[in-house]
Amino acid sequence: MNRRFVNLLLYAVIVVMILPMAVLLLWAFAREWPWPHLFPTGFSVRGWVHLLNPATGALPVLFYSVLLSSVVTFLTVTFSLPAARALAFCEFRGKQAIEIFVLSPMVIPTTAIAMGIHVNFIRLGLADTFWGVVLSHLLPCLPYGIKILTGVFGALGDRIEQQARVMGAGRMKTYIYVTLPLISPGLVTAGIMAFVVSFSQYFLTFIIGGGRVVTFSLLLFPFIQGGDRHLSAVFSLAFIATVLLWVFALEALVRRWVKKGQYFYM
Repeated sequence: MNRRFVNLLLYAVIVVMILPMAVLLLWAFAREWPWPHLFPTGFSVRGWVHLLNPATGALPVLFYSVLLSSVVTFLTVTFSLPAARALAFCEFRGKQAIEIFVLSPMVIPTTAIAMGIHVNFIRLGLADTFWGVVLSHLLPCLPYGIKILTGVFGALGDRIEQQARVMGAGRMKTYIYVTLPLISPGLVTAGIMAFVVSFSQYFLTFIIGGGRVVTFSLLLFPFIQGGDRHLSAVFSLAFIATVLLWVFALEALVRRWVKKGQYFYM
């Protein structure tokens, strides 16, 4: 009885997850879907033509967004590694206060953050620039990266690193050949979170970019707000597909790097 209940619950969860995607897929090809019809009464590829048409510039913006979010992901992981290691292994006065401060961008509204840094970015000449948007995206991304990698470092400990040092490995070799392969699952998780958060940023990009730095989210949200469900569905599917492809590529790249180095022996 319990097993049957678990299976029914699992199937219900699967249906709940698949149903919105099925509706989104239908809207991506629906010209009209009036109430109370169960399925669209007309079909169209207007949205796909708009997405793929070079005159609209949607695809270049999509590739530009992937580049921008990839840079944000790289910087997030790079900056999160030393901070997470220090929070996991070092004991010092004010550690809890620093941990709370690191997580504060997750609590403070994005509007307050954007308006606060926009004035400073104007003074520094970073407003309406690629790097200004990248730096602004680091604010919501870094807390996730630091939190994830702190947990990974805390779970693994530093005994294996100490063993490598005892056997004659220097700090750099220990870090490259021992630490990074061990935390590679955490690196992938932190990278995925950073990419998704950056790729979906709308308000920060709109304020800091000033309309000159255009990302795919800036193209998507007006269609959603305007009520064009067909174009919204098409751009949403392109958004989801891009994120999934990037995630699979990152996992394959990290898996190939770890396997090529033969860092683990089973």
